[in-house]
Amino acid sequence: MRKLTYFIGATLDGFIADRDGNVDFFPVGEDVLAHLVAEYPETIPAHVAPHVGVAPDAEFRHFDTVVMGRATYEPGLRAGFADPYSHLRTYVVTGSITESPDPGVTLVAGDPVAKVRELKAEPTGKGIWLAGGARLAGSLMGEIDELVIKTYPILIGTGIPMLSGGFDVTAFTRTGGTVLAGGMSIATYVRT
Repeated sequence: MRKLTYFIGATLDGFIADRDGNVDFFPVGEDVLAHLVAEYPETIPAHVAPHVGVAPDAEFRHFDTVVMGRATYEPGLRAGFADPYSHLRTYVVTGSITESPDPGVTLVAGDPVAKVRELKAEPTGKGIWLAGGARLAGSLMGEIDELVIKTYPILIGTGIPMLSGGFDVTAFTRTGGTVLAGGMSIATYVRT
């Protein structure tokens, strides 16, 4: 069975964006880009990939599918990137966007849990990347098999939390991690 991985960047105080959804305060230095290019090249947006050294024939080791909420998807859409991860199968969970702006983007208006279960049950394929946001991650907590948390060495005090909504206490076991030169740490956890 394929697994769902919540791969997300967060502040030390657990926020993935400020109150307005902005993420431009995250310090993404050369060390962070180099690590992402080497370890998670599929998480680099398609329009950025060639500029940071992701080869067109790069091997994507972790994911072949991305699932995100409308609030995570819309900033790229407003910037003119209707399919920001065109190298992955893209699903956007939304009740407000009624027509896909790109043939490569599948809109999910119904139950996201049912859609993720359907994707996880596919007989072949790589992992499924849950790209955000907080409400979607909270609603999918029961389906998240792995967490990969990029923790940036900053505090913002308030904003959008990593997860929101009502879900049961869920235990995870740390399976790996690293600290980059600029201070960002990456930790991997699997559901216990």
